This record gives sequence, structure tokens and C-alpha cells, in this order.
Amino acid sequence: MLSTFLQDAAQDADLLVDGKATEKTLSIIELITTGGTAGIIIIGLLFVLFVAALYIYFERIMAIKEASKVDANFMNQIKDYVSSGKIDSAQNLCSQTNSPVSRLISKGISRIGKPLDDINTAIENAGRLEIYSLEKNVSVLATISGAAPMIGFLGTVIGMILSIFEIANSGGSIDIKTLADGLYTAMTTTVGGLIVGIVAYIAYNHVVVKTDKVVYQMEANSLEFLDLLNEPI
Repeated sequence: MLSTFLQDAAQDADLLVDGKATEKTLSIIELITTGGTAGIIIIGLLFVLFVAALYIYFERIMAIKEASKVDANFMNQIKDYVSSGKIDSAQNLCSQTNSPVSRLISKGISRIGKPLDDINTAIENAGRLEIYSLEKNVSVLATISGAAPMIGFLGTVIGMILSIFEIANSGGSIDIKTLADGLYTAMTTTVGGLIVGIVAYIAYNHVVVKTDKVVYQMEANSLEFLDLLNEPI
């Protein structure tokens, strides 16, 4: 009797060990593929948007970082050249510097001799072009930050429709596996859409802050140049 009890206990222990060993875990890939065709398509679209957002973010950050590089002595040299009448030397310095600030100053230098309002207008027009160049594709980041969660919610609606369709056509016997596929589609696409949207939103705001700093730098140097021209001789 004791041996029978020990055998039963050993069998129960084996089952318990087997149960732990065969405990199913769900990887990210399995979670995505379990959502069915609709879930895979939406997750694939969200992945494309995620890659696009990262590419635009890093490309803009590098471009803005390059645009913000201005020699601390640049304006002092411009002042010296303009004050001494060396306009060609000032233009050459702007060409060698090749930054948004230098291009604005170069536009102003090319208008020296004309009314100050004309010079100011020329610099403002050039500034608009520089700002447009700095903000290139930034609106796409804003679009992705808003569209990604909506695409994720679209997957949620599709998943719920699939689940309700299966319940309506089950004839009294619900297939849990098929029902789960619809729920997987609903949940995975929602999470994916929110992740992409949050990342794109943070990237967009960071790029905007960096761009504003460069724009402020351009405005400050432009005003300094106009003040130079407005100084009495």
C-alpha cells in the first residue's frame, strides 16, 4: 500500500514537472502572427511608419546640428569687413561658412546700398526658405504620431468584428481558438499603434525644439547685421 502511494506521488510529481516544462510562452513574433492576416497587415504598416519616423528624426537632427554650427567670431569678422568697406571679403566669408546664418547675412550684404527696408525684406524672404529647409519632412512626423494610434484602433475594430462574427456564426459552440485570433488582432494592433504614435510624437517635439533654436540664432544674427547697417557712419 505504501509502495502504491509512493508511485502515485511520483506520477503526480512527474506531471507537475512536465506541466512546468511544457508551459507555453508567447514571443513577440508569435503574438503578431497569432493575430491573423488582418493583424499582420496592420502591424506591418505600423512597422513601416515606425522605421520612417526614426529615419526622419535622425536625418533632421543631423541636419539641424550641422545648421547650428556657426563660428563665434563670424559676426565680428562680418562687422570688421563691412565697416572697412570690404564687401567682397564679407561675401567670401559667408560662402566659406555655408550655414543658414551665413546665407542670410550674404543675402543682406548683396543688398547693401539699397534702403534698409529692402535689405530687411530680402533677409526675411531668405529666412523663410531656410526655415522651410530645416522643417523638411517634420510634418510627416506629426502625421505619423496622429495616424499610428488610429491605425492601431482600426485593427482593434477589425479584431472585435472578427470575434463577434465568429460568435454569431458559432451555432451555439464557440471556437475559442478562432475567437482568440480576433482578440489578438485587437490587442496587438492597439499596442503597436500607441507605441509608434508615442515615439513619433516625442521625436516631432524634439525636432521642433531644435529647429526653434536654430531659427532664434538666425533671427539674432540678422538683427545684429541690420543694427550694423543702421549705425551712423
